[in-house]
Amino acid sequence: MQFDRKQMRNTLLLLLAAFIWGTAFVAQSVGSGYVGPYTFLASRSWLACVFLAGIMGVRRLLDKRAGSRRPFWLAPRTLVKGGVLCGIMLFAASAAQQMGIGTTGTAKAGFLTALYVVLVPICGMVFGRRPGVKLWVCVAVSLVGLYLLCLAGRGTLALTGGEWQLLLCALLFTFQIMLVDRFSPRLDGVQLSFAEFFTTAVLSTLCMLAFEQPTLAQLAGAGISIAYCGIFSSGVAYTLQILGQKDLDPTIASLAMCMESVFSAVAGFFVLGQVLTVQETIGCCLMFVAIVAAQLPERKA
Repeated sequence: MQFDRKQMRNTLLLLLAAFIWGTAFVAQSVGSGYVGPYTFLASRSWLACVFLAGIMGVRRLLDKRAGSRRPFWLAPRTLVKGGVLCGIMLFAASAAQQMGIGTTGTAKAGFLTALYVVLVPICGMVFGRRPGVKLWVCVAVSLVGLYLLCLAGRGTLALTGGEWQLLLCALLFTFQIMLVDRFSPRLDGVQLSFAEFFTTAVLSTLCMLAFEQPTLAQLAGAGISIAYCGIFSSGVAYTLQILGQKDLDPTIASLAMCMESVFSAVAGFFVLGQVLTVQETIGCCLMFVAIVAAQLPERKA
């Protein structure tokens, strides 16, 4: 009975993380009306660094009280390499997402971003992993959903600039996930996240200084959105993910985190009043089915 309660607790933690990530699309949409994408990304990334540094400081204090003598930075060379590579990809993916979300609805942004769930195993073919028939069916279903969500009812089959940016975001997040998958087994999760967000913060700050000129009034207008994304989406939700995934079945964890796209659509409707057409709703449902099915394990003979 204790094991079941632990599974339930961890699942609820991941659902809470998915809720925070999904509602963060609303904050990103609101923030895009005040500041440019690089300014928003830089601000939320520096906040995330401060939050994660606080977590590391508390853990260090607890280790000292417990008499632990382990070094503060674990595998520093690997941490720098992994943090820089993962951070570069996170910066590119997040910038593309912030640019795209400014011209599309939160529901569309959430579901297009979630396509990385299908893209990750496909890109795994480069490393010799062979996706099964089920995955290709999921790809076909997601493409039909993508058509209904983005193209149905239009006089042209061309995607808008924001939709292309969100598809690029999904592809870049795919590469970021694969890099994290490579480095995370050898590193502390919180420290890798800190190094990743620090790299993202530096790169986005440089781009902000080069391409944007934010004012204090603009930053004040986007302040609540930046704080929500920086503290809750990047800091709290990531910590919940670390705690929730521990000792939890990977399939259950993936299914729980897939709810992010659903929460983004619900939040967009209730907070921003964004209503989907019938075709767009069917497209979202098909994409959600494909995303969930891609996470389910295949039966082995």
